[in-house]
Amino acid sequence: MTINQSENIVQPPAPEEQERIRNEASWVELLRQEMGKVIVGQKYLVDRLIIGLLANGHVLLEGVPGLAKTLAVKTLAKCMKAEFKRIQFTPDLLPADVVGTLIYSPNKGEFTTKKGPIFTNLLLADEINRAPAKVQSALLEGMQERQVTIGDETFMLPKPFLVLATENPIDQEGTYPLPEAQMDRFMLKLLVDYPDREEELKILDSNANVSVEHEVSPVVDAETIFRSRTLIDSIYLDEKLKGYLVDVVLATRNPEKYGASELSAFIRFGASPRATISLALASKAAAFMQGRSFVTPQDIKDIGLDVLRHRVIISYEAEAENVSSDDIIKKIFETVPVP
Repeated sequence: MTINQSENIVQPPAPEEQERIRNEASWVELLRQEMGKVIVGQKYLVDRLIIGLLANGHVLLEGVPGLAKTLAVKTLAKCMKAEFKRIQFTPDLLPADVVGTLIYSPNKGEFTTKKGPIFTNLLLADEINRAPAKVQSALLEGMQERQVTIGDETFMLPKPFLVLATENPIDQEGTYPLPEAQMDRFMLKLLVDYPDREEELKILDSNANVSVEHEVSPVVDAETIFRSRTLIDSIYLDEKLKGYLVDVVLATRNPEKYGASELSAFIRFGASPRATISLALASKAAAFMQGRSFVTPQDIKDIGLDVLRHRVIISYEAEAENVSSDDIIKKIFETVPVP
C-alpha cells in the first residue's frame, strides 16, 4: 500500500474491500435524502450528525435559535428505528431528572429504581448550558462509560447511545458554561450557521403554513449501524497519516515545535489524547460515508475543526486580540506538513 505523493491519497487496499464499503455505505445517502425532506440545506450539520452516529461519538451543536438544530436531531431519530428522548435543560433541573432515582414504596417497604430519560438510544439535551453544573455532570458517566449509577446499582445504557446537545451562544443570563471536562466528552462541536438566500426561500415555501407536518420514514436500523461501525474499524489509516494526525494534535500543545511559535501566547491548553482518538475515528467515518476503504489527509482536514475547536482552550491574550480556537486550528493545519 503506497501514498501517491502528487495527489496525497492512499491507494485502496483491495478492489473487493472497496466495493464492500461502497455497498455498505449506501444507507448514508438514503438517510441524507430522507432528512432532506425536512431539513433544508444544512448539509454540514446532517453529515456531521451521521459521522457522530458512525463513530459512536457525542455531538454538541452551537448556533443561534431557529437554525433547525433541534429539528435535525428529532428528524435523525425518526429516520432511524431507534428510541429518542429529549430533555429541555432549565436552571431548576435536578440530576435525578436526567439519570433517574430511587423511589420508596411504603406498601412494599423497599426502594424501586425509576430510570430517567437518559435510558434511550438518542438523547437530545436541549440548551445544555441552561442547567447548573450538578446536572451537566450527571451526564458525564453516561457519556463516557455508557452506564449510569443510581443508588448502589449500575445500569448499562442501551446501544447505540448518543448524546446530541444544543447550546445557544448569544445567551448570557441564566446560563452555565460547560466545564472543559464535559466538553472533551463530545467528539464533535458543530457551529451551525445561517442558511443562504436560496435555502431561506425553500424554508419559507415548505414551512410558512399554519399546520406543518414533517413526515419521514425510517431508513436505517441499529443493526445496520453496528455493521457499519465494524467496517469503519477496518478502514485503512496509513502510518504516515497516523503521524500527521498526531502531529496536528501535538501542535495544539507545543506550536513552537512545529514552526508556529506565534500561536504559543494564544493557547492556554492544547487538545488531549482523546482528541487524537476522536480525530482518527471521525476521519474513518468520513471516509466510509464517501464509500472509501482508506483515509486521506483531506478527511483529517475536513473534520479537524469540529474535533478540535472545543478542546483547544484559548488564553486571555487570544480573547483580547479576538483570536478564536478556529483561527488557531486553521493555522496549525496550514503549518503542519502533509505527508
